[in-house]
Amino acid sequence: MTALTLSTAAAPGLRADAIVVGVAKDTASTSGGLVVAPGAEAVDKAYDGRLAGVLKTLGASGGEGEVTKLPAPAGFKAPLVLAVGLGALPAEGGSFSAETLRRAAGAAARSLSGVKKAAFALPIADAADAGALGEGALLGAYAFEAYKENGKDAKNGKAPVAEIALLGTKPRDKAYKAAVERATAVSEELNRARDLVNTPPNDLNPESFAAVAQAAAKEHGIKVQVLDEKALAKGGYGGILGVGAGSASAPRLVKLSYTSSKAKKHLAFVGKGITYDSGGISLKPAGHNETMKCDMAGAAAVFAAVVTAARLGLEVDVTGWLALAENMPSGSATRPGDVLRMYSGKTVEVLNTDAEGRLVLADALAKASEEQPDAIVDVATLTGAMMLALGNRTFGVMSNDDAFRASLHEAAGEVGEDSWPMPLPDHLRKGMDSPTADIANMGERYGGGLVAGLFLKEFVGEGITWAHLDIAGPAFNEQGPFGYTPKGGTGSAVRTLVRLAEVTAAGDLG
Repeated sequence: MTALTLSTAAAPGLRADAIVVGVAKDTASTSGGLVVAPGAEAVDKAYDGRLAGVLKTLGASGGEGEVTKLPAPAGFKAPLVLAVGLGALPAEGGSFSAETLRRAAGAAARSLSGVKKAAFALPIADAADAGALGEGALLGAYAFEAYKENGKDAKNGKAPVAEIALLGTKPRDKAYKAAVERATAVSEELNRARDLVNTPPNDLNPESFAAVAQAAAKEHGIKVQVLDEKALAKGGYGGILGVGAGSASAPRLVKLSYTSSKAKKHLAFVGKGITYDSGGISLKPAGHNETMKCDMAGAAAVFAAVVTAARLGLEVDVTGWLALAENMPSGSATRPGDVLRMYSGKTVEVLNTDAEGRLVLADALAKASEEQPDAIVDVATLTGAMMLALGNRTFGVMSNDDAFRASLHEAAGEVGEDSWPMPLPDHLRKGMDSPTADIANMGERYGGGLVAGLFLKEFVGEGITWAHLDIAGPAFNEQGPFGYTPKGGTGSAVRTLVRLAEVTAAGDLG
């Protein structure tokens, strides 16, 4: 992975392959001027104060994520200057937001593949800015190349930038060092989640996913328990077993437990881990199967969040539950009309086997509830209805507690993840009434994302604060890369869960 360092060096004398500077739009200017952002003063001076004019001549506008390359001025040891757009210049006395810095650093890092070392002379007012830039750079430099010849993209034959130095920082300052350590831990684990989402289903099944979790748990001092198909049958996990019944790859339930001796709160994270979703007997139509390796993105997010909490030594107990299964059609597969007896004891009539995520989550939620955590958050690529409602970049947040839902929405915003609070209307529950079982796994067509949330709510222990994140839209990017977000697996919700753990550890969450 790309190395991240802090540096006090001046840009002109630094041995690097590229110097990155920021430019912004001066919206207060009637001529729509271009402004060189703070941090790049030495670079601008080397162009005799005309860097903005040169960039404008080359067509730069300062728009967010826009990248313009030009030769470095005489006397520089780096041969290249890369200018990245930051968008509108903040009002006098203001500063660029953390998310603006993250996105700019990500766009720059993506444009530097094949470069060994780059120096970022971008705006840094404090340690928080350094952390935002570092996180954006490390996430932007991500590339999934495990299946490419020689580990490189066959299209350009270039590896991601090897090292990024943040200029204008304080390498010996505790706050700066902590910010970079946090950015590194979050980014490395989020990128590991991306790797899992991008791994083809012939190599990632419930058993192999569980093995990855076991290895990481051993490395970071996390307790791990894996329930195989025999243990699941003995324990009565009808939902997980029912979903996995049609596959040659047996299901698993993985429990990851990070504990802190100073913890006063306990969070439980539950992730949907369908390593491939064909729809089962209710087979998905043509054109809807190709990206279904991403249906375990919720479990990947939970896994990454628990490991990150351990790496950061957060003073909160965090338990992760990975509900892993492969949903396939076969002679042994669950059929529409079958009734499953869930871990909680409730029975579910399966009306559609493609509504399988809620079934595995239901068992995991019931099990997680037995430990009486202070809050449970489940994460899942659950419904196409949520994508229709919120698009491809925003996840929905539902909860049985309005204040907790607001806290999660705020946490997501703080780390740059787009989310939106969604309701759980009681009147939609009636649509899941079944004449045969306690509840059906399908309800009304309209408001399908909310119906799924209401189904999950049925399996949360009484009196436990719970929230559901439907990340169906942002979990997998089928369009082109943008900012620090690559094409393919994105690692959606990892940073929101980590931020929730941090806030809880600090005692700022109820």
